[in-house]
Amino acid sequence: MRVVIAEDAALLREGLAHILRHAGHEVTPVPDVPGLLTAVAAAVPTAIITDIRMPPDFRDEGLRAALRLRQDHPGLPILVLSQYVEHTYAAELVAMGGGIGYLLKDRVGDIPEFLTALDDVAAGGTVIDPDIVRRFLSRRTMRAPMERLTPREREVLALIAEGRTNTSIARQLHVTDAAIAKHVNNIFAKLDIPPHVDGHRRVLAVLAHLRHDHGSGQSPAG
Repeated sequence: MRVVIAEDAALLREGLAHILRHAGHEVTPVPDVPGLLTAVAAAVPTAIITDIRMPPDFRDEGLRAALRLRQDHPGLPILVLSQYVEHTYAAELVAMGGGIGYLLKDRVGDIPEFLTALDDVAAGGTVIDPDIVRRFLSRRTMRAPMERLTPREREVLALIAEGRTNTSIARQLHVTDAAIAKHVNNIFAKLDIPPHVDGHRRVLAVLAHLRHDHGSGQSPAG
């Protein structure tokens, strides 16, 4: 695939480029948002990898550019990297639909996991860093809404957040696939996840409360 990498830290940018080239991908590394926009305008890539915080202000320039490019090129796969857990940004990204990923930069150190995440995003999937989801689930503001789920359902939800399939969860919890399917359906029902978003219901399940918290104006932790 053809990938544009927007990252101001030269060492990380070139490291990512080396990893992707070694995996057989064509890579265009750029150091800032203008470079990202120029590269995409020249030739729409298969996927974009961008940091959230970019020059000159190091706020959310990378994310804003990603949102703009997604509007100009619907369905363009985007994998966003961040140094920190930023729940507000995760909510904005997942609202964009499929072909979106949000990873902490520490995750890049696991090369096979990073490449798998990129492949999933490029294929239209949604990938959220497990650490982001775990911290989200443990936040004090989430306790009341999460009481709608049973302890077993919360356990299943945590495993869903790690990208596990129903079969994998059933094997770990020593129950049948049918039992896990029932738990998953109960989770969707209790969190009001409608069936017409079937391709993203598992991600929406772990982020439903996150979007509710963001909408209430509470400050994200992390």
